[in-house]
Amino acid sequence: MTAQVRPLEPGDGSRALRPVILVVDDEPGLRESFRLILDDDYEVVDVPDGPAALDVLRSAQVDLVLLDIRLPGMDGIEVLERIKALDESVEVILVTAVKTVRTAVAAMKLGAFDYLTKPLIVGQHPEVQKLFRLVSHVSRTSTTVLITGESGTGKELIARAIHRQSPRRDKPFVAVNPAAIADTLIESELFGHEKGAFTGAFQRKLGRFELAQGGTLFLDEIATLRPELQAKLLRVLQEREIERVGSGRAIKIDVRIIAATNVDLTEAVARGGFRDDLYYRLNVVHLAVPPLRARREDIPLLVRHFIRRFNHEFGKRIDGPTPEALAALCAYGWPGNVRELQNVVERSAVLVEGASIGVDDLPMELSVGAPGDTFSEAVPLNEATDRFERQMVLRMLDRVDGNVSEAARALGIHRNSLKAKLARWKIRARDLRSGAQ
Repeated sequence: MTAQVRPLEPGDGSRALRPVILVVDDEPGLRESFRLILDDDYEVVDVPDGPAALDVLRSAQVDLVLLDIRLPGMDGIEVLERIKALDESVEVILVTAVKTVRTAVAAMKLGAFDYLTKPLIVGQHPEVQKLFRLVSHVSRTSTTVLITGESGTGKELIARAIHRQSPRRDKPFVAVNPAAIADTLIESELFGHEKGAFTGAFQRKLGRFELAQGGTLFLDEIATLRPELQAKLLRVLQEREIERVGSGRAIKIDVRIIAATNVDLTEAVARGGFRDDLYYRLNVVHLAVPPLRARREDIPLLVRHFIRRFNHEFGKRIDGPTPEALAALCAYGWPGNVRELQNVVERSAVLVEGASIGVDDLPMELSVGAPGDTFSEAVPLNEATDRFERQMVLRMLDRVDGNVSEAARALGIHRNSLKAKLARWKIRARDLRSGAQ
């Protein structure tokens, strides 16, 4: 869908009622993501490649171009040159999944306004689109935000997206995970300390709150914070001031707090593990990030995105997964969510030798099937039966270290029948033996 943009008229000088942003990216899902984030305040036009972008610029008024570096045919740097030749006043921000200093320098010399690395909050599922809209709305304020979701769903990416779209974007974004810091050091890390405050405090140290002054402090895994530090954090939220360890002097702070957790804080409050008053202070705006298994239709989009990224990083030319491999990726339960998917695609991209990622290039657990994984109700019975049978066979072969004869006996079928099934599924039993991968 293309926004209705007022065409250029010689000598008119008129503009669209709202600023116009042209998004240039060959991934439909990313274009849709930008549209969802920007549509409330801007007229958004999106195109898949450089020539289409230049056609828009020749015929319509555009205020800003969000330009992907990795485009088919004409790459982003060449498109940038041609845009500036057409209209020097049009601002261009280059956007890509991989940021390199050389490309950034080249872009700035050609007149790019800025250079940003893509955040992966890609998705077309209704819940993800709803999340995009909430991120866009909450970014305009400095209100406290609580982000919940399983590990690997991208909670920090959401926090960074909020910061980048906020009036605080030019100030620091500081992330801290209390669970990754020794209990004896957390207070000092958060609030800082004075020289001599404790053994080993040889000089004054600024804490994360002061380092984030004017910007955003992201507190990951907030549920792991000790009770006494929960009380101190509550005071910070109430009074907007901190005290360094070893100092009785209050320091005023101007910091937006975004907290995240992968546990149910309401349950933690009920069992006394988390302060209810702190929970209510943090939970001003709640953003729930859905797990990947709840938005399986986004998996192909994410896979394509990661393949493009790793093609660039590893100098490969992988077209994508085979239909069988994509089916396996979509059927898997993804307990590690988007982070696990990224790791699987990276591993496969490193190991694959051809132009496509096949089932044999995926980790064993994707072929075998995750325990407790269920089939979609939309799957036809014959397909569900075949998939279930395949999982049973693979589990048995894994148990007997790839011995086809032994697996056939255990399954109660003839060895030739099992070999025929494996051939139909394009599975090589020798790859299932210990040490084969």
